[in-house]
Amino acid sequence: MADSNPKISLMRFFCFFVAVILLWEQKKILLVVADNDDGSDQSKNGCKADLSKFLPVPYSNISNMACTPIWNTFDLRYFQSEDNVMTIVLSATYTTGWVGMGFSEHGMMVGSSAMIGWIGEESQASIKQFFLQDSTLSGVLPDIGDLDLTDIPPVVVLHRSTIYLAFQLNFASRQAHQSILLAFGTKPPAKNQLTEHDDRTTILFDFSAGTVSDDFKSIDTWKQNHRVFSIIGWGMLLPVGAIISRYFRHRDPQWFYLHASIQFVGFILGLATVVTGESICNILQADVGPHRGIGYFAIVLCILQVMAIFARPKLESKIRRYWNWYHIWIGRTALFLGSLNVVLGLQIGVTGNSWKIGYGILLAVILVSVILLEAFLLLRRHEKPLPPAFQVKPIP
Repeated sequence: MADSNPKISLMRFFCFFVAVILLWEQKKILLVVADNDDGSDQSKNGCKADLSKFLPVPYSNISNMACTPIWNTFDLRYFQSEDNVMTIVLSATYTTGWVGMGFSEHGMMVGSSAMIGWIGEESQASIKQFFLQDSTLSGVLPDIGDLDLTDIPPVVVLHRSTIYLAFQLNFASRQAHQSILLAFGTKPPAKNQLTEHDDRTTILFDFSAGTVSDDFKSIDTWKQNHRVFSIIGWGMLLPVGAIISRYFRHRDPQWFYLHASIQFVGFILGLATVVTGESICNILQADVGPHRGIGYFAIVLCILQVMAIFARPKLESKIRRYWNWYHIWIGRTALFLGSLNVVLGLQIGVTGNSWKIGYGILLAVILVSVILLEAFLLLRRHEKPLPPAFQVKPIP
């Protein structure tokens, strides 16, 4: 017996060493559960699912965890301990691709950190922290971020048709209201490079009450309206009104009424763009940098344009020429800033490619139209008949 003790001690030390290494390399500990159940027990889906059957402790300790449906098929389970450690289990319907949950100070995607989970080839499960440095796919950086993970390994489980992302976070203080980003993509990441999301949303979650803020429920609608107003107002109507003013003056007085009507509608939509943008900033408490300032400056220029109409001098007035210069260049400056701000907004809002492509096509059509109309205008001026050098009186 005495001779076997050193062997037993050595074996125990080896097992302890292996356990420490596994816990240390927590990001490599991934779990996938293949369930051959036919899924007939649909009553246990969502918040009613028994996590103890397929999740390890502490994630399976559902007696201490609250559960709330938060978006589409996404359910959030969480428990916040007295030492500000939060245990989170995010579940969602899954077929392929990835599912993610991000944490943001102001509800914006750029600058946030997220936990992303997916099932790759040969049923290999992966979960990683990503940092969203900018709005491009190359700016989504793996294995870094501001989330303070505990020593408990994060876990990914595929149970029937639902994926579960489980992880623990350390917080400096007890969490109450928190901006949360939710997203999913149907294409799995390749070599830890995240693919384009198919859908996403931002919510303001109250961990103390387990509720989603009503303001954030409508944030996607606010963003949609903001984009539509800006593209139609700043991107289409105001440029078209300016084009009519410059290239169709020979259609007098129709050009004036058409120009004034289109510019007025464009101004209203531009004003609506600012109002919806301000509402979004107030809800998200977001810092959008120069986008907000440029928007306000552009709408101030538009207001000056409207006010200038009431101070328009008569055609024979000596100052009419200076008023024309003012009206033209203030308008052009507003149009340039408006178009620039639409581009900035599409980048900041991390919109899908369809919005960017659509606005790019619209901008290209306007630019090509301006070039062609300017060429026709120059040709018309060049082809104007010159007055005769001398006039011959007609013979009576």
